[in-house]
Formats: sequence, structure tokens, C-alpha cells
Amino acid sequence: MGQFSIKEIEQLTGIRAHTLRIWEQRYDLPKPKRSGGNVRYYDDTDLRLLLNIALLNRNGLKISEIIKLTEKEIGARVDLLASSEGGMSVQIHAMLSAMLDLDESRFNRVLTSCILQSGLERTMMEVVFPFMSKIGLLWQTGSLNTAYEHFMSALLRQKLIVAIDGQDEKLLPAPKNFLLFLPEGEYHELGLLFGHYLIKSAGHRVLYLGANMPLDTLESIDQNFCPDYILTSLTSALPIFNQTDFTTQLSQKFPSAVVLATGEQLLNATHEKTIHYICSPDDLKKFL
Repeated sequence: MGQFSIKEIEQLTGIRAHTLRIWEQRYDLPKPKRSGGNVRYYDDTDLRLLLNIALLNRNGLKISEIIKLTEKEIGARVDLLASSEGGMSVQIHAMLSAMLDLDESRFNRVLTSCILQSGLERTMMEVVFPFMSKIGLLWQTGSLNTAYEHFMSALLRQKLIVAIDGQDEKLLPAPKNFLLFLPEGEYHELGLLFGHYLIKSAGHRVLYLGANMPLDTLESIDQNFCPDYILTSLTSALPIFNQTDFTTQLSQKFPSAVVLATGEQLLNATHEKTIHYICSPDDLKKFL
């Protein structure tokens, strides 16, 4: 069970600490626990409830009205909001709530609704990536275990693969070849899959090799595929990964290719003149 300080609850829900204290005094909601040192903290149940309350409150329902509802009624109203055109913040909070409940059906319903309303690219930029930032905060507090991350990642991965497979196969008159892979030991694939989607949407060829690819397994790629661009990403802090060796070897193996690097662990890899750091989809689109 997670334990959250009032500051962490403020960051996750958007409810100010001052407002939380007022609600506690007036409505006895939420009901924080006390540690052995008499420090106030909140648990997973408090976080789920406050996420839903924050969502309803921001969409016009007064706290004095919300406290009259049962948790089931609050959840039903949140579901109704998430299925309507309630704005991206609604979708982010609804996805976070569904993930904390490990509710696959609700998570899929919210995500699908958002994609249908706004398209995949906008959903990724305005919903999924901000949602993942909140996930990062949960990781920092030690309140999210691996099961939750795998639950969320698997569902998002499925959506991206379906979107990639559903694209028109029509290529540009002079398409470029893009090689996509993650370094050995890296498994966080969502950003790379989104890159795959954008590149294929632009009419270029993509050879997608996925996660955990040792560099020495790429020996024959340059002869058979001849990539014009290589897109790779590293977000995990790998214990035996040497950034300089990796980028140098990559440039040597593919001397005619431009390397596009993303992920905070490759942030300083742009000292090589053939390596460009990609901070956003707009940066990637400059090469498409």
C-alpha cells in the first residue's frame, strides 16, 4: 500500500494542500492517517477517491454536493465525464484512476474514447505523456509496483500496434529507410512505437526491431536495409551502459546513417555530429 504526503497528493490530484485541510475540517474528507511520528499521510484508497473528487469538482460539482454521493455514484459520474468530450485533464485523471484500480475495461474505454475524439497523435501528446509523468511521480514516491506499470504499458502498447498496423501502406515517391530499436537492456518501448507510427504515417519505410537489441546483432542490417536514419531511445539507467561507446559504435556500424536519439540517458550523446537529440514529435518530423 502506498503512502503519500499532502504535497504528493497535491501534485497528483491538483487539489491544493490548503484546500485539502479545509475539506478535512469542514467535511471530514479525506481522512488522513498518522505515522508513528504523527506525520499526516494518505493511502491508495484516499488517492483514488481524491482523484475522482478533483475531477468532478473541476467540472462544476461543488464539494458540498460531492460528499453526499457514495463512492459508487462518484465513480459513475467520473465514467460519464470520461466518455464525454470533457477535456484532456478529465481523460488523464480517469486513466490514472482506472490504472490504480487495475480496471482494464475502464482504462481501455477512456483511452479509446480519447483517440476517437482527438486522434492518436494528439492523445499521445496531451493525454498519454502527461499521464505517464504522473506515473513517474508515483514511482518516485515508491507507491507504484511493477504490476501497475506492466498493466498500463501493455494496454498502451496494444493501442499503438493496432494503430501502426491500421495505417495505409502507401509510401512516398522517394521514401527514406528508418531503423528503430532499443539498446540492450532497455525495454521501455512506448516512445519508440509512437515514433514508428509517426514515421509510417509520413510514408517512409520502417524496420522495427523492438527492445533489448545488442549492437553486435545488427551487423548485416546496413547491407540488407541500408538505413538513412536510426531512431533509438534509452530512459533506463543501465548499470553497465556506456553512452559514449554506444553512440560511437552505432556511428561506426552505420556510417551513412543519421542517428536520432531520445530518452534522458542519451541526452548527452549528441557530441557526435551525426547524432541528433529528439525532444518531441516535432523534432522527429523535421527528418520526415
